[in-house]
Amino acid sequence: MELTDIWFVLIAVLWMGYFFLEGFDFGVGMLLPVLGRTDKERRAMINTIGPVWDGNEVWLLVAGGATFAAFPEWYATLFSGFYLPLLLILVALIIRGVAFEYRGKQNDETWKRRWDLAIIIGSFVPSLLWGVAFANIVAGVPIDADAEYTGNLFTLLNPYALLGGVTTTVLFAFHGALFTALKTTGDLRERANHLAGRLGLVLLVLAVAFLGWTQLSYGKTSTLITIAVAALGLIGALLMNRGGREGWAFALTGVTIVFVVGSLFLALYPNVMPSSTDAAFSLTTENASSTDYTLRIMTWVAVVFVPIVLLYQGWTYYVFRRRIGADNIPDPAPVLTDRAG
Repeated sequence: MELTDIWFVLIAVLWMGYFFLEGFDFGVGMLLPVLGRTDKERRAMINTIGPVWDGNEVWLLVAGGATFAAFPEWYATLFSGFYLPLLLILVALIIRGVAFEYRGKQNDETWKRRWDLAIIIGSFVPSLLWGVAFANIVAGVPIDADAEYTGNLFTLLNPYALLGGVTTTVLFAFHGALFTALKTTGDLRERANHLAGRLGLVLLVLAVAFLGWTQLSYGKTSTLITIAVAALGLIGALLMNRGGREGWAFALTGVTIVFVVGSLFLALYPNVMPSSTDAAFSLTTENASSTDYTLRIMTWVAVVFVPIVLLYQGWTYYVFRRRIGADNIPDPAPVLTDRAG
C-alpha cells in the first residue's frame, strides 16, 4: 500500500473518530431544551459533556491538519470552494464554546436562556453542514483544470447534499439522546431513552434514503458491505435502547457512524474530490498529495503521538464515567447585592 493510500485511510479514521465523539455532544446540545425541563436538568446535560467536548474537537483540528499536510491540493480546493459553509461551522463552534463557559456566569434566567440558544444553534449548524459538505464531496462538485471550485453556495445545496445534512443532524441527535440516557439518572434518563426511540425510527427512514441513494449513484461492492453493517448497527441500537441497555445502544450507534463515514470514503476513493465538470479534473490520492518524504515524516510523527493522544482521551472518559442527575447539581450561588448607603 502506498503512503498516499495510508494517509487517505488515516484521514478517514480521524473523521470517524470526530463524528463519533463530537456527534454525541452535538446531539446533547441540540436536545438541551427538549430533554432539560428545569435549569438543573439542563445543567446536568451540559455537565455530561463538559469534561470532554473540547477534547472531542481536537479530532477535527487533527483531521484538518493532516489533510493540509498530506493532501495540500485537496485542502486548498476544499477550503476555498466550501469557504462559506466551513466559516459558518467555525463560527458556530466558537459561539458554542463561549456559551459553555459563560452560561453559568450569572444566576439569571434570561441570561441562561440566551446562552442555551447559542449552544443549540452552535450544535445544530455543524451537524447539518458537515453532512451537506461530505455529501457534496462524494457526489462531486464543479472543479476546473486548475483545481479551482467554479460553483457557488447554491451549487452545494442540492437535494442529495441536503438529505445528507438532515440525516447527520438526526443521527447526532439520536446519538446524543442515547448518551444522555447513558450518563444521567431519574426522569431525565427516562425521557432521553424514550426520545431516542422516536428519533431512531425517523433516522432509520432517512438512513435508508440517503445510504440507498449513495449506493445506487456512487457505491461499489465494498460500500454495499459497509452500508449493511451501518444499518445493522442502527437496528441493534434501536433494539438495545428499547430494552433499556443504553451502553450497548450507544456503542452500536457508534458502529453506525463509523461505517457510514467509512462508506462515504470508500465511495470517494481513489478520488479525494471528484470533479462534476470533467472526471479528468478530479483530485485523487496521487495528484493531490504531498511528496513521499513529507508523508514519511508525518507517518513517524503519527506513530509516536497518536497512541499518546488516544490513551489520554481514554483516561479522561474513564475518570468521568459516572452518571449524573439533577439531584447532583447544587443550587446556584446567591447573587450578592451592595446594601451600603
